[in-house]
Amino acid sequence: MADLRKRRPFLLSLSLFLLVSALLVLAFLFLDPSAQTLSVLSSRLTAPSSLAPPATPGERNPTPIPTPGNTPRSSEVPAVVDAKAGESADATEKAEESASRPDDAAFVDAAGDSGNSELPRLDAEEKADKGAAAASEGLVDDGGGDEVAAAAEVRWETCRLGRGVSAADYIPCLDNVKAIKALRSRHHMEHRERHCPVAPRPRCLVRMPAGYRPPVPWPLSRDMIWYNNDPHPKLVEYKKDQNWVTKSGEYLVFPGGGTQFKAGVTRYIQFIEQIMPTIQWGTHTRTVLDVGCGVASFGGYLLDRNVITMSFAPKDEHEAQIQFALERGIPAFLAVIGTQKLPFPDEAFDVVHCARCRVHWYANGGKPLLELNRVLRPGGFYIWSATPVYRQEKRDQDDWNAMVRLTKSICWRTLVKSEDRNGIGVVVYQKPTSSSCYLERKTNEPPVCSKKDGPRFPWYAPLDTCLLSTALSSSNEKSSWPLPWPERLNARYLNVPDDSSSANEKFDADTNYWKHVISEIYFIDFPVNWSSVRNLMDMNAGYGGFAAALIDKPLWVMNVVPIGQPDTLPVIFNRGLIGVYHDWCESFNTYPRTYDLLHMSYLLGSLTNRCDIIEVAAEIDRILRPERWFVLRDTTEMIKKMRPVLKSLHYETVVVKQQFLVAKKGFWRPGK
Repeated sequence: MADLRKRRPFLLSLSLFLLVSALLVLAFLFLDPSAQTLSVLSSRLTAPSSLAPPATPGERNPTPIPTPGNTPRSSEVPAVVDAKAGESADATEKAEESASRPDDAAFVDAAGDSGNSELPRLDAEEKADKGAAAASEGLVDDGGGDEVAAAAEVRWETCRLGRGVSAADYIPCLDNVKAIKALRSRHHMEHRERHCPVAPRPRCLVRMPAGYRPPVPWPLSRDMIWYNNDPHPKLVEYKKDQNWVTKSGEYLVFPGGGTQFKAGVTRYIQFIEQIMPTIQWGTHTRTVLDVGCGVASFGGYLLDRNVITMSFAPKDEHEAQIQFALERGIPAFLAVIGTQKLPFPDEAFDVVHCARCRVHWYANGGKPLLELNRVLRPGGFYIWSATPVYRQEKRDQDDWNAMVRLTKSICWRTLVKSEDRNGIGVVVYQKPTSSSCYLERKTNEPPVCSKKDGPRFPWYAPLDTCLLSTALSSSNEKSSWPLPWPERLNARYLNVPDDSSSANEKFDADTNYWKHVISEIYFIDFPVNWSSVRNLMDMNAGYGGFAAALIDKPLWVMNVVPIGQPDTLPVIFNRGLIGVYHDWCESFNTYPRTYDLLHMSYLLGSLTNRCDIIEVAAEIDRILRPERWFVLRDTTEMIKKMRPVLKSLHYETVVVKQQFLVAKKGFWRPGK
């Protein structure tokens, strides 16, 4: 008891000290006049509930009501995973990705910025200061309770595929195993054509290959790519004697060789110009179609000559050749000359090229060559380098004789036939500039196309059995060819089904608008690192003004004219640009992760009248590379519909000028 009495003053003093200390701390927190303390206090006193407010009915489910015939069936729709379920795992995955991603500094000295810029992230302290500025500039930040709630409603899963289909390389319309197995014939490459899944369409996400990293920047990418991005070694072994591609450490290296390029593709291009000086690469000849292109080295090296080449090949046993081409930054497209027309307009290309492309041109009544005749411009050249041109074996000579008969029947003129120093032969044909030769033939075989042969539009149309007639005559032969490049880029070639004066006005308005908007908004206000954009797709290209405005940048644009929109693709080709027809309710003929920027302008409204916005978003995600951008120019209503869907994919989003939604894809995949 005596000890307790002795300690009582000490305990009272300690209690008093603690009380005074607590009062001082509280006084500091509530009375400190600094801006930072007051802002923290204010935020604490006004902080909302941690639960997001409920979304309005229109925003809660970003998926529009399915159209008739598009009702999901449990047997076909993939099982879904709640987007929130993987958030804790996402943190681990992002940490692993951060550790595994390469340091791109090795490329900076040779090719500039490696392109890993982030979208703006506004901290709590910055938002108060930047709110007014953002409102005046039209920049809207990345957050909104309603959008977060709507995004949480969207669920995703990775694609679960059967045998024979790579989970990382899935192309829905080319990998439809069930439809391919049901084909009655494969004699004419039917199994390499498009067989899109019927409703409900795929809405799953394609996996990424292990060790994927941002691509090697252009122009280094023309010669080397990361092996882990396209881990397909088959061509390395299969074409090891032809210098297509070799493996060197972490890279696949492309020496610029090919089956017909014994001395390299550069000398091959020079050889063609030597034997055919009128070809005039990059002035007279601007657009080229390369059939059976391999890894697209021919088109890749023609870029040095200001020639833009649409290189195409099927998805076949030449494993991932088009995937290699696109990873290299070279324009390429998956297609085959089988039973259906190519998705290009009539008389589009200045030159068609085939170097050992393994197409029997005279087969099936000559339909494959008639398809080349259809897409080749009057007066254009067909360059053929294959064994029938220069070998004497009976099989080669039989093929050559069949080709001679067929080319004569369609009035193609043989301009030159020659061999280079390595014994590789090349023959160059020219398509006539008028239909007069067709009328002078002794036999009308193949016949000239007429109206009874059906519509000309090539989407899912069977190959022609007739010759496309041209209205040109010898008197205006010179004027039938576009102006030399680059003058043709801004010249009017308005062969579109529209009133001429109206079309002229639309063409000029399209060209002037994009020239202004890209220089004043896209390059200045968009959180896009343009130095890392090489492969770009305009999903609703119009007259090609968007691509024309970017012509001086080290990138190329795939101009897509959607089904149901005005047919302006002939204008785009006449301008010296390239593109295709496509229906965006179906998958595009490209591998996953092949484009750096997808651009969609005022298409989403009409598109979602026919297909689900979730399906559209899944296809955008499939095509787009990680750490690259999707840009939507549309109404406020459409932006509000698409933004929560992109947020559910963990894209970083920002709205610029109230009409542009810029979204950056990350490395997120569901369930990891």
